[in-house]
Amino acid sequence: MALTACGGDSGDDEGGSGAARGKVGVILPDTTSSVRWENFDRPYLEQAFKAAGIEYDIQNAEGDTQRFQTIADQMITNGVTVLAVSGLDSDSAAAVQRKAQQQGVKTIDYDRLTLGGVADYYVSFDNVKVGEEMGKGLQKCLGDKDADIVYLNGAPTDNNATLFAQGAHNILDKVPTYTKVAEQAVPDWDNQQAATIFEQMWTQRRGDIDGVLAANDGLGNAAISILKKNRAAGKVPVTGQDGTLEGLQNILDGNQCMTVYKPVKQEADAAAKLAVALIKGEKADTNGTVNDPQGKRNVPSVLLTPIGVDKNNVKRVVDDGFVKKEDLCKGAYAAKCKEAGIQ
Repeated sequence: MALTACGGDSGDDEGGSGAARGKVGVILPDTTSSVRWENFDRPYLEQAFKAAGIEYDIQNAEGDTQRFQTIADQMITNGVTVLAVSGLDSDSAAAVQRKAQQQGVKTIDYDRLTLGGVADYYVSFDNVKVGEEMGKGLQKCLGDKDADIVYLNGAPTDNNATLFAQGAHNILDKVPTYTKVAEQAVPDWDNQQAATIFEQMWTQRRGDIDGVLAANDGLGNAAISILKKNRAAGKVPVTGQDGTLEGLQNILDGNQCMTVYKPVKQEADAAAKLAVALIKGEKADTNGTVNDPQGKRNVPSVLLTPIGVDKNNVKRVVDDGFVKKEDLCKGAYAAKCKEAGIQ
């Protein structure tokens, strides 16, 4: 069944406190592409909506477009005034947004831009910069030596994945000693498929791979599993993204070159502010626009800054409370955390 959380205050205060009156529905995409959705986005969104005094309903489509549409229909029927979605693909998300629009419900693209959609606002990290951080990280690990690089990109249905790849190429394509020898998108960000795809790349290249641009920590870990199998883990730099516990431990182990940390609390807080503005009928504060080539429009956006993380600044992710020290530093990682300055 879909993962659900409801709560919040309906904001009935009319005495000038500025509390918003309305209800926000949020549909998260899945529980498999990244641990962030349930471990971070959900609790941070709940916290932000509670602080704003907004009634909310947060559900997870669990990777099922039909469930995504059913949840949206139920939310609209139950009276949400704003619907924030992280779509599984642009076609199904755009259909949901158009239906919401017909019912007078405002929409926000949360983290993923819906191509051809009608969202009033978009909130995310600057996803080209996310890719550029991955590219810079891999370049730092490889240096200027001749290097054959493979790319494990995210889902072809996710516009963010396209932007991550664009950003990575912005950096790595300019290095004359680097050669792209393979590049493939991983359907649905599926880690098992990523392992299969990377193993095929490794076999075809007979192990002649010097760097792996993996689009998130899950895909990176999939590549690392194959490198371990071939006794090459730690010898071939692998990137990642999301600052997950697994990714950070891989960095401490020396098996992952870097990750990209996105302070999700900032994104959740920004989404709550956009929702409040829409509920009140006010214009929200934005800091840019993102072009939707399919919809032929520029979407008013709040774009946040991602942070590249390697062994030198893993501490930042812990200091922010994104990953708990007791989770990261247990067992064999205690000494490695100490070396990384995590006390």
